[in-house]
Amino acid sequence: MPELETAPSTDMLRDKVTEVLGTCRDPEIGLDIMSLGLVYEMLIEDGKVHVKMTLTAIGCPWAQDLFDEVKAKVEEVPGVTNCTVELVYSPPWSPDMMSEDARMELGFL
Repeated sequence: MPELETAPSTDMLRDKVTEVLGTCRDPEIGLDIMSLGLVYEMLIEDGKVHVKMTLTAIGCPWAQDLFDEVKAKVEEVPGVTNCTVELVYSPPWSPDMMSEDARMELGFL
């Protein structure tokens, strides 16, 4: 009897999406968007992922490229059926949102 394939749990899916978001790099700074604190929220429901994120600077010329990369990489995660990326500016991004490692690498510590 063939094994039934089950959908990954939301927690497992969240972990995998978080991992893949860690491979998306800010084109100007060169660090990943998770370490930079650019991802504010990730909502997952029935395989649909909604990422709320910001930019280090308003008017970034590579914003659309970054959003396209996030969408494409998240949609490659098994169990994800769709990803939308929403640009938010509240709260405004600041270097305080970066991980300690990112601040250290950029000389903020």
